[in-house]
Amino acid sequence: MKLAIFDMDGTLYNTNDINYYAYKEALDKYDVDLDYDYYCNYCNGRHYTVFIPSMVDNDPIKVEDIHQIKKNAYSKYLDKVIINEHLFNIIELLKNDYKIILVTTASKKNTLEILEYTKKKELFDLILTADDINNPKPDPEGFNKAIEYYNANPKDCIIFEDSEVGIEAALKTNANIYKVIKF
Repeated sequence: MKLAIFDMDGTLYNTNDINYYAYKEALDKYDVDLDYDYYCNYCNGRHYTVFIPSMVDNDPIKVEDIHQIKKNAYSKYLDKVIINEHLFNIIELLKNDYKIILVTTASKKNTLEILEYTKKKELFDLILTADDINNPKPDPEGFNKAIEYYNANPKDCIIFEDSEVGIEAALKTNANIYKVIKF
């Protein structure tokens, strides 16, 4: 069994603007002004529990409220997505020989919204989101769940990632890794 495992944000899609505007809208409720460059450099690609707490005095109720508002606002900004067409072309080439899997720290709701908006959902044999795991990247739990689900040998798996935390998680699996730099 061979697996091709893909991250979503920054790998299959450039979702900087979608996430930025959705988080900005959510943080506005608490009078937190989210700078675009700050978001891109310190927040994007990380789980919300890593970067939101420091913005709201580590208040767990505010953190969860912001996350919920962001998830609900996400669909308003789907027109800002940039699709990595080259990587989706690679998926088309791989799908006869590999199981195609998506492993993302995004919520299931937002993941399905973007996949349906771009009409790419049917390409994936398995989709694992933040809702399916307990430990976000750099923990390898999501990747390991995919590998275990198919009882695959990590040496027969390819992981496509862009972020440092994603690469760190991928390295812990002993799978082959391809770093997506920019598209």
